[in-house]
Amino acid sequence: MSGATPGAEDSTKGLPPEQLPHLTGPLVDPQPAPPRVNAFLTDLLRGNAVMTILAIVLSMIVGGVLIAFTNEDVQAASAYFFARPGDTVVAVWNAVVGGYDALLRGAVFNYRADDFATQIRPLTNSLGTAAPLIAAGLGVALAFRVGLFNIGARGQMLVGVIFAALFTYNLGLPMWLQLSVTLMAGILGGAIWGGIVGLIKARTGAHEVILTIMFNYVAYYLLLWMIRTPGLLQRPGTNQPISAATPEAAQFPTLFGEGFPLLDWGFVIVIAATVFVWWLVERSALGLRMRAVGENPHAARAAGISVQRIYVYAMLFAGGLAGLAAMNQIQGAVTTGFTANIDAGIGFDAITVALLGRSRAWGTFAAGILFGALKAGSFSMQAQGIPVDIVLVVQSLIVLFIAAPPLLRAIFFLPKTQEEKAAAARAKSAKKAVTA
Repeated sequence: MSGATPGAEDSTKGLPPEQLPHLTGPLVDPQPAPPRVNAFLTDLLRGNAVMTILAIVLSMIVGGVLIAFTNEDVQAASAYFFARPGDTVVAVWNAVVGGYDALLRGAVFNYRADDFATQIRPLTNSLGTAAPLIAAGLGVALAFRVGLFNIGARGQMLVGVIFAALFTYNLGLPMWLQLSVTLMAGILGGAIWGGIVGLIKARTGAHEVILTIMFNYVAYYLLLWMIRTPGLLQRPGTNQPISAATPEAAQFPTLFGEGFPLLDWGFVIVIAATVFVWWLVERSALGLRMRAVGENPHAARAAGISVQRIYVYAMLFAGGLAGLAAMNQIQGAVTTGFTANIDAGIGFDAITVALLGRSRAWGTFAAGILFGALKAGSFSMQAQGIPVDIVLVVQSLIVLFIAAPPLLRAIFFLPKTQEEKAAAARAKSAKKAVTA
């Protein structure tokens, strides 16, 4: 070996890799660093935004398969597939494209309408439908950041409705005051119901999942009893379990007139709530303590943070945001009176929205708009003969793929993260140790 000291090759044994390039001679052939463009693409493909987009795309593909399987024309053409396969392919194409075209026209833009107002009405419907989803999702996401699994948004919404209707419907105040008082009462009711859960957990250590499940039932049956009882929340002159209509002075004004009834000032308030949650969690001193408790409550306690107090604060905010979602229901969407099912599944959909938004304020905002669009567009799909449950399947699949990044990377052949590589290396080492 020219240019190398005899025995130098043996002397390199056992040296760490970082010392090898400093040896003289061609003993080491260091691997060149990957191009910066490749490194950028790798980091981009590992990013949360790309993973979210791919999860949505894959869910849409699976939804398209389900649309094709449930379509009557596809089923009829598949009976003679081997004789005329082209008919089945055409039927599948028409079913899938027609279904998603109906979703687009019902959720974003109805290009078949004659005037512009009618064309953009689906978009305003999607935004209006998304408002309570965003508000409740923000509450769940905020609790997630503190390490609390809040699945009690439904109960917090129902108690917010109780407070608003019981204490404000009969005040007869001017509009600007009636609307504000009703809104504040609903937020307060949700905050109290969530705060009780936080207080019990802080004082006793009871698990918040069990507490919120039980509180959901308590709130539901409490509201059901109140709308069945004359003199409480039951509408006068009827024996049906329904409340009185929302006072006209307490209803949110529409943003763009009567032609867009679902988009009102409640959506603007939800935008303000999103900004507030972002500032609270990401920029305020209280948010710093919340994130510290969410990362490691034991370390936070050692640093002098009152973990119990943070739990109470987090559930107060989460309940108040769920109460805001409830007010978007009774002050905007449902103004003719409400039943015990006024939450309309929003409390549980909020968990999905928060997970898709990765517990970030603006991520939850975007996820709420997506789910609002899917919900608004599902009615147009149903008019085309497509089962509305397919939209629910698509929503569930989105969360499934978001919650299982390794599965998504395996399907699309994406590079593994450093954490996944380290976990695979540890598993391989453990397997060798066991077999040895």
